[in-house]
Amino acid sequence: MREQRLWTWHMGAGVVILVFLGLHMTVMHLEGIVGIFNPAEGELPVAWANVVERSKSAFFMVTYIVLLGAALYHGLFGLRTIIEELNPAAAVKKAVSAVLTVGGLLLFAFGTFSAWASYQLARGL
Repeated sequence: MREQRLWTWHMGAGVVILVFLGLHMTVMHLEGIVGIFNPAEGELPVAWANVVERSKSAFFMVTYIVLLGAALYHGLFGLRTIIEELNPAAAVKKAVSAVLTVGGLLLFAFGTFSAWASYQLARGL
């Protein structure tokens, strides 16, 4: 039952990645059509003025954090599944799960702090 629930979360994370990565691709590569997210007229989405304006938005901060969490969970759970299919010893399975969980949480904490700090910094500019 636990594995089925984790697998369902894995599939849900894939859907979240699809939606938010689609938003990212739209913002970054369809600026001529959807220029609303890039307020600096005639500038590329990676131009500093556009980056700062997006950084001021709580919406983008939240979407970056959600995308980060979904991508980390999806990728690390997939890696764990691949390793478990190699049928290692039970102690190795537990160790791999623990290392991936702790590593994923540390990466998530660092990424969340980075998104929050850039939001705070942009709001102060």
